[in-house]
Amino acid sequence: MVRSHILVCGGTGCTSSGSLKLIDALNTEIKAAGLEEEVKVVQTGCFGLCALGPIMIVYPDGTFYSRVEAKDIPEIVSEHIVKGRVVERLVYNKTTEEEAAEGRTSSLNDTAFYKKQMRIALRNCGVVNPEKIDEYIARDGYFALGKVLTEMSREEVVQTILDSGLRGRGGAGFPTGLKWKFAMGSEGQKYVCCNGDEGDPGAFMDRSILEGDPHAVLEAMTIAGYAIGANQGYIYIRAEYPIAVRRLEIAIEQARDYGLLGDNILGTGFKFNIELRLGAGAFVCGEETALMTSIEGKRGEPRPRPPFPAVKGLFAKPTILNNVETYANIPQIILNGADWFKAIGTEKSSGTKVFALGGKITNTGLVEVPMGTTLREVIEEIGGGIPGGKKFKAAQTGGPSGGCLPAQLIDTPIDFDNLIAAGSMMGSGGLIVMDEDTCMVDLAKFFLEFTVDESCGKCAPCRIGTVRMLEILNKITEGNGELEDLDKLEELANYIKSASLCGLGQTAPNPVLSTLRFFRDEYVAHIVDKKCPAGVCKSLLSYVIDADKCKGCTLCSRVCPANAIEGSVKQPHVIDTTKCLKCGACIEKCKFGAISKQ
Repeated sequence: MVRSHILVCGGTGCTSSGSLKLIDALNTEIKAAGLEEEVKVVQTGCFGLCALGPIMIVYPDGTFYSRVEAKDIPEIVSEHIVKGRVVERLVYNKTTEEEAAEGRTSSLNDTAFYKKQMRIALRNCGVVNPEKIDEYIARDGYFALGKVLTEMSREEVVQTILDSGLRGRGGAGFPTGLKWKFAMGSEGQKYVCCNGDEGDPGAFMDRSILEGDPHAVLEAMTIAGYAIGANQGYIYIRAEYPIAVRRLEIAIEQARDYGLLGDNILGTGFKFNIELRLGAGAFVCGEETALMTSIEGKRGEPRPRPPFPAVKGLFAKPTILNNVETYANIPQIILNGADWFKAIGTEKSSGTKVFALGGKITNTGLVEVPMGTTLREVIEEIGGGIPGGKKFKAAQTGGPSGGCLPAQLIDTPIDFDNLIAAGSMMGSGGLIVMDEDTCMVDLAKFFLEFTVDESCGKCAPCRIGTVRMLEILNKITEGNGELEDLDKLEELANYIKSASLCGLGQTAPNPVLSTLRFFRDEYVAHIVDKKCPAGVCKSLLSYVIDADKCKGCTLCSRVCPANAIEGSVKQPHVIDTTKCLKCGACIEKCKFGAISKQ
């Protein structure tokens, strides 16, 4: 009988940090201790605390080990597994004296990172082995499919999703049930598609769900197929997600073997199959019609709408497309009911939202919170605040399609409508935190460079307009800007938003517009004062040595690649600004804080 389970994160983040080596080392040490029958090592999906990887949890006590290395495994096995003594130096959730006296261990759910989370889409990530269908079934997996096929009509399924208030988690927030209703009313061959392309910089929500709980998506797509009358589904996933691809392939094969995909599912006569289609990393293929065009084997470009995909989509047939996170909610809504889901979140934004928390934040990783949770709660409590004593400056939501929320809006409840009102958007769920050292003009330029590069070029407003906007931003960050450039940026942005063919172009100006709205003073400083307040834009910087602080150690001059620093030993040095490359090597090496950027 197994007395202990050791769960090791097998998500991309921890895998890249060496978690597979931990699994090998654990199995070796456990075998050496003769405990193969008593201790089971389980590879799971992402736990969420990506900054602390590799991660492992020992059950039944629930001890959470972080930043574990293969060399730590012999000690963990000999001390914790054999002798029952926790290796405290590696523990994330420290046990209090009171808990220790009572023989209890600190609950992971009581830690600041997890306390305010509510995991629905991520409920199985970090809990089950995603490559074992039996573990998914043990967590009520495929029960929702069984309920739908044996107890509910197509109309009842669609009405349940409508009543739940579930809105698409891919960015636009369109009511999922309404999309299904439109497709159900269409005739003929139909398709169910899943968007697993996820092209936003810093976003990894969908990848983590596919890696940690692939069967949830397969079950939801099958339910959707029954609801709209489709018998074929396609998952469009980035080829850059090899772990997710492999686990989906395993899950599809297992579901077929168990009679949960294919012909006559669960003996009900319903037929549904799912195939994978790999994307080549084009951001524009996150747009539904471009994605479908790519599945058809053509260049991934958007199509004019109407007609909408629910009427004429993949292969010109009625099609529904939802993203990974949207599907991950479906089985739980079916099992627990529409009212249960509707009671979570806000009036117009039901349920939870998964965010990829990154940037200048202590706890980078994956979080899932009820809609309506404030930005402050996510950043200061779950995220652990800004490291290094720096001040929070802004948060970018929605990636290249979103906008920046400044510090004065930190108490904004996060839901679809509030973010749009603040000049941003939910997007797929990327949330990048910035501190006082971030230049907002440079940030806007970064996202615009991305959209310029990712534009398919089909429509002129996006193809040409975004390039013109980027030229103006480059002009400003290089110190050649004029105040009238700000008016040109806003004028161009509004034209692009209103005239572009698809969502990429329509939202591309958002980072520029939101930074102009909340951080216009930084743009003015770049133009009028020829200064970058954050000290980021190289063309506007000059490196200066404070003669009173300089000890003449010569270290800065020795590391300068341009030989731009002159001075004698024990005498104050001087930087020749005409030679200076502004690489920052001198600042990094100076032990006396004598060099500054101005």
